[in-house]
Amino acid sequence: MADNTVASCPVIHPPAAAMSNLFQNTSFFNLDVLEAKNVSPVPSWELEPVHIAVNPWHVLLCVTGTLMSCENAVVIALIVYTPTLRAPMFVLIGSLAFADLLAGLGLILNFIVTYIIDSGFVSLLSVGLLITAFSASVLNILAITVDRYLSLYNALTYHTERTVAFTYITLIFMWFISTTLGSLPVLGWNCLEDDTTCSICPPVNKNNAAALAVSFLMIFALILQLYLQICKIAFRHAQQIAVQRQFMTTSHSSSTTKGVSTLTTILGTFALCWIPLAMYSLVADIRSPVIYTYVTALPAICNSIINPMIYAFRNPEILRSLRIACCGCMPHRLTMRPRTPSDV
Repeated sequence: MADNTVASCPVIHPPAAAMSNLFQNTSFFNLDVLEAKNVSPVPSWELEPVHIAVNPWHVLLCVTGTLMSCENAVVIALIVYTPTLRAPMFVLIGSLAFADLLAGLGLILNFIVTYIIDSGFVSLLSVGLLITAFSASVLNILAITVDRYLSLYNALTYHTERTVAFTYITLIFMWFISTTLGSLPVLGWNCLEDDTTCSICPPVNKNNAAALAVSFLMIFALILQLYLQICKIAFRHAQQIAVQRQFMTTSHSSSTTKGVSTLTTILGTFALCWIPLAMYSLVADIRSPVIYTYVTALPAICNSIINPMIYAFRNPEILRSLRIACCGCMPHRLTMRPRTPSDV
């Protein structure tokens, strides 16, 4: 494995020369920067072709990004081309899929920048795209959690125009925050001028990475609180139905239990994917062993592959649209049904 530090960025007194060197080989997750440039004044026709060894980590990220993009593109296509999928819940699922699609494209762009384009500015753009995409993905999961909470807490007023307007305003606000966070490296919040300030994911500096990690932990705490409230509401509804019917039916009891199990799976998956990277970003930097960065970053990236399976393909309406698109038929068992606690 290559050295765990970023390739040196020599500071040259002339500003133009300094910026030229600082923008060389800078790429998100490009932790094993390879020396592939000959700085001697040799005529171009005398230079031998330089063969750069491909880092398996970058290949894995590119393959993951491709799979991520294809999977979420299917979700977006189903929502766009199915007229019945226009409720606020599906709008949020579509926004989540779009964020994860951008994350996949960002990983592919990262590979292209590292080995083909070799442009410092494009590299910073790929970093900004990845930060924007992953920030939007986390915020969309928070928005979906809020939507599920409101659908139970305000069940009578949930299907109103005010809810639709609130959903679109929330989306605009979330994407504005995500885009702002993604633009920070391009605007100068990076470690190009001082590689000792680099985080585990250069060129993001340690302060920026720590702020993102703390923000994520706060969002996770909010999601946890909302899901606890959802469980309380679901159990309270089950108890009210049991009192009205003088007994708890087996079907409703199993439905409530299934709902709690589903929430536990969603929350557990989200925590296992993101908390290791968030915690490691707070205590480590570019000088830390690179293998730990790989181990903590990969689950967070794979969360964008898991999201469609949790939020999209488990939904009966989306699954029915997928069946229709694939085989042109509509199974009888996937017909429309009322929403139950197990769906949340």
